Amino acid sequence: MVARLPAGTIALERYRIALYQVMTENHKIELSKKESLQGVFCALGAFSIWGLSPIYFKALRHVPAFEILMHRMVWSFLFLLPLVIFLGRWREFKIVISNRSALLILLGTTLLVSSNWFIYIWAVNADKILETSLGYYITPLVNILLGMIFLKERLRPAQIIAVILAAIGVLYMTVEIGTLPWIALSLALTFGFYALIRKVAPATPLVGLTIETLLLCLPAVGCLIYLDAGGAGAFLRISLKSDVLLIAAALVTALPLLLFTTGSRRIHLSTAGILQYTSPTCAFFLAVFIYDEPFRAAQILTFALIWTAVIIYSIDSVISGHLTSGKNN
Repeated sequence: MVARLPAGTIALERYRIALYQVMTENHKIELSKKESLQGVFCALGAFSIWGLSPIYFKALRHVPAFEILMHRMVWSFLFLLPLVIFLGRWREFKIVISNRSALLILLGTTLLVSSNWFIYIWAVNADKILETSLGYYITPLVNILLGMIFLKERLRPAQIIAVILAAIGVLYMTVEIGTLPWIALSLALTFGFYALIRKVAPATPLVGLTIETLLLCLPAVGCLIYLDAGGAGAFLRISLKSDVLLIAAALVTALPLLLFTTGSRRIHLSTAGILQYTSPTCAFFLAVFIYDEPFRAAQILTFALIWTAVIIYSIDSVISGHLTSGKNN
């Protein structure tokens, strides 16, 4: 026969259980808030590094853009491979690298991202930071357009307005200045197609980037050896500072990516999408206020149209919950 507990004891026990559940739930909420805050700082750190990277490339302006790109591939691979092993992604790395179709996809993304990097490095050292900023402002809008064309995605009215405003801005700048803003369009298109193709690549960002740098690592080493043999290579020839900066290309490439992937897991995609505009905004202020790049009337109107398009796109995307983000340069 089971002894029956007094009604008061049962009520007290129920109260304790309810209190424990409330405390546990509150603890989960606190942890969630803490993780979200950490995510925001990680994502903000990533986009800030990308936005401030012109300072780094300006410090290497004495080195040709192609040579910087080769160093970026080599040192990034040497930095990323140990990370893949340390973070437990070695099994995924072996699976992807042994898959021929996955390698072909990543070869395509490698060519796109290396083109994007080369154009960006050249543009920064040719005093065209303002145009790189414009390129990364319109990248999300180019992503929308590519999604509509290749993935048959239907555009919402606000997205259509944003894309039209961006197109008007680029067209006005072309007519007024007399030249197509090819740097901005090249950066936006190469990264747009990169993001589009990476959607079907069976690899996480870390493993994918490691394999992309691997695919160009051997040709890059060959190019650097050739340059050194001809006496034209910068590495170990100019100064210790120059050598350290070339090696640091690995950190400029990999560190923001790791911060972004860490942060994006802890925050809403819409939050990451809004934060991504930190990068071109930093570049814009560097170009205008630090490096004194000319900011003409045609550019002012173009940027005004692009910023309006970005605001419309961001508000619409937050409301609909579909705001996307992506890796910068």
